[in-house]
Amino acid sequence: MSQPSTQGQVQHAQPSVGSIAAHRPHTLSAAVSDLDPDIDADLDAYDEDGQVGHDGQELPQGRFLDRERSWLAFNERVLELAEDPNTPLLERANFLAIFASNLDEFFMVRVAGLKRRIATGVATRSASGLQPREVLELIWNRSRELMARHAACYQEDVASGLADEGIHLVRWNELTEKEQSRLFTLFRQQIFPVLTPLAVDPAHPFPYISGLSLNLAVVVRNPVSGHTHFARVKVPPLLSRFLEASPSRYVPIEDVIAAPAHLAELFPGMEIQEHHMFRLTRNEDLEVEEDDAENLLQALEKELMRRRFGPPVRLEVEESIDRNVLDLLVRELKISEAEVYPLPGPLDLTGLFGIAALDRPELKYPKFIAGTHRDLAEVESASAPDIFAALRERDVLLHHPYDSFSTSVQAFLEQAAADPDVLAIKQTLYRTSGDSPIVDALIDAAESGKQVLVLVEIKARFDEQANIKWARKLEEAGCHVVYGLVGLKTHCKLSLVVRQEGESLVRYSHVGTGNYHPKTARLYEDLGLLTAKQEVGADLSDLFNRLSGYSRRETYRRLLVAPKSLRDGLISRIDKEIQHHRAGRPAYVRIKCNSMVDEAVVDSLYRASQAGVPVDVWVRGICAVRPGVAGLSETIRVRSVLGRFLEHSRVFAFGNAGEPEVWIGSADMMHRNLDRRIEALVRVTDPAHRAALNRLLETGMSDTTASWHLGADGNWTRHALDPEGQPLRNVQEMLIDARRRRRGTAKP
Repeated sequence: MSQPSTQGQVQHAQPSVGSIAAHRPHTLSAAVSDLDPDIDADLDAYDEDGQVGHDGQELPQGRFLDRERSWLAFNERVLELAEDPNTPLLERANFLAIFASNLDEFFMVRVAGLKRRIATGVATRSASGLQPREVLELIWNRSRELMARHAACYQEDVASGLADEGIHLVRWNELTEKEQSRLFTLFRQQIFPVLTPLAVDPAHPFPYISGLSLNLAVVVRNPVSGHTHFARVKVPPLLSRFLEASPSRYVPIEDVIAAPAHLAELFPGMEIQEHHMFRLTRNEDLEVEEDDAENLLQALEKELMRRRFGPPVRLEVEESIDRNVLDLLVRELKISEAEVYPLPGPLDLTGLFGIAALDRPELKYPKFIAGTHRDLAEVESASAPDIFAALRERDVLLHHPYDSFSTSVQAFLEQAAADPDVLAIKQTLYRTSGDSPIVDALIDAAESGKQVLVLVEIKARFDEQANIKWARKLEEAGCHVVYGLVGLKTHCKLSLVVRQEGESLVRYSHVGTGNYHPKTARLYEDLGLLTAKQEVGADLSDLFNRLSGYSRRETYRRLLVAPKSLRDGLISRIDKEIQHHRAGRPAYVRIKCNSMVDEAVVDSLYRASQAGVPVDVWVRGICAVRPGVAGLSETIRVRSVLGRFLEHSRVFAFGNAGEPEVWIGSADMMHRNLDRRIEALVRVTDPAHRAALNRLLETGMSDTTASWHLGADGNWTRHALDPEGQPLRNVQEMLIDARRRRRGTAKP
């Protein structure tokens, strides 16, 4: 969480470890970093041997791209946005922070999980054919290359560019005497009191080093005994990462702590011989045995306490570190040399989130404020739209952040909470903000006597503590709070409102692709369907009953629900496109998702391609598909779009013999989504909505749209300019401009 700014500091919200980048998005700047794919381990077995293609022949070995390499390629695309001189300068700083935050989570979860499986002997050859140790070495080598590029981009490009614009990121020795004197006062008053130097000697064992903390390794000499000693000083994580030495001149807080006069304050009477910065990454994944836990809430709280003691997986050090000090750290932290990353300072560039938040609009993307969806309010006004009246007229397909979340989904729940005719509200919460109006609306509804059921997913990675807090607050207000089904995360995005209208009960529903998080809704691209259609309402009633009670329902009217029907439902529709294509009827498969790694789904796409069906995959993050392979995937195209907004929606469209079938929902094509989560897709039935979604998919996949193209070798190539060197269309800017034109505010 952010701390209030104090004099001489630039306010800095602690960034999330997830981005374009996943997740601790409790502040706006943290949410910006949530741009990465969710990197849960996918360990379910898939027998790739014996899988047959369209022609009945066995599909070839090596047809899947390596997942970890693909994730690193995703983060490289983030880095390319930071390296791009056409990206606004403070946005480049933001993408540098996103890259660093992404990599933190990757090591904390994915690398940590791989190491754990290797150590316990349960790791097996990956679907790409690589042995676990080969994957680990690939990660070490490739991440080292990317981290070097990342540091160079900051040192040689972004920092100097910011200086040209009057924003100076300097080191201690670049400060004037007056600036150093001012910071000495700040150090004495606000930093020194919270520092705790820890000595290492026979009476003081090597201290615990917490994950992702910045630390100062200090070597001091006792002038009386002549002995040298090692000490560690932790940089307080709740203080601003960059301190303002003078207007628009910022210095890393660790430089201030490490100043000679300041170290002398910490170690009076000792001679300071040297100091070096280091940063440790630990395994911070959670393991809760739900089958054995009588109370999941208590078990998770206990595991959260244990998480900070996970084994180390990466050690970042300044490249100038003394070899003896490094040997001490490696030995005491029990980490291998392969996991040591020497880098030019400053370490931990997630601190650039604070710099990117500076009020310099000319160095950022032009500001965009979403308006109310036209089907909810034909004319913008100060009065809130009547959501129920609008939904009685038509379904509403929302596209955030281009359509306002606060005047649609949030207003839907707030209106339901205040409406005396509403009898019940049922809601899933996977992630939400700390000051969530969604939570407030649910509490208001419960306190007014309505039946309120809230399914809070307290196992949402890195939001566990926050979700526990809100679960208890909701319970105290009288909401019925449940935590889902044992062994499954509840990831679907559902709201159901039951309203008395005359002699009838009418159900109003929302099914979305994104979290009920008002802040990230301004930064994430997501879709949502608001509807009064009773078959959707009946489906949501059945699904909520399954989540809160006892039900074995596995089939629904307009929903596909994981883990039972979603994968099979999609594959059966892909297979049906093969039949349509054979019969000469219109056929295609178009998918937009965050991750495409589920082997069964990928194999179904290969079979469709072998039959000649056009297949388009628009993926933000990791992708195991090899497109353009002769005899296997010649009709498959894979594109990726990254930009100012996090592409987060999931869309599945099928030609269906000229009657397009389109689904939207929460599920990515990963084992953990399809096998270990409650996910839901809803079928979109309005012809205009289906056409709009197909236009969106066509635009994202068009060769005239700026994007990255995936090759059969697993390499991504950026396509940002046309043959004449002119910029290709930016799909996000196109959608922004369309909304502005609709409201008469487009730029000339």
